Amino acid sequence: MSALNISVKGEYALLALLDLSLQRPGEPVKIAAIARRQKIPQKFLELILASLKQGGFVESRRGAEGGYLLARPPEAIALGEVLRHIEGGRANRTTARRKSDSPFSDIWRDVENSISAVLDHRTFAEVARAWSDRQTKYVPNWDI
Repeated sequence: MSALNISVKGEYALLALLDLSLQRPGEPVKIAAIARRQKIPQKFLELILASLKQGGFVESRRGAEGGYLLARPPEAIALGEVLRHIEGGRANRTTARRKSDSPFSDIWRDVENSISAVLDHRTFAEVARAWSDRQTKYVPNWDI
């Protein structure tokens, strides 16, 4: 998997799961709310959430109080597994396109393995915690 090859769909899937990770556990979130906060077209988000549901990352609840919520704790969902699910065969296309006898082939394989290692060890809980910390540390400076 190459981080340089993440599609808009992959990026939106990560944002949707991050959004759900930042909400109170066990409380369903409306698609419209996620779409508004993350600036994702709602129709596209519906398709992405359906795919994430098939992959076992989210579950949905019907009814007036319904919506989407994480199917597992954010500590148990790695970014890499989500990207592999969403991107499918697209994730390894860069490696396949390159000649295996290239003088750089070992380097490209190492780079892609390093990227995968980072994504496979980073969970949504970590990203949510870091993002929340960054948001609360920002204090506007009104000095002129």
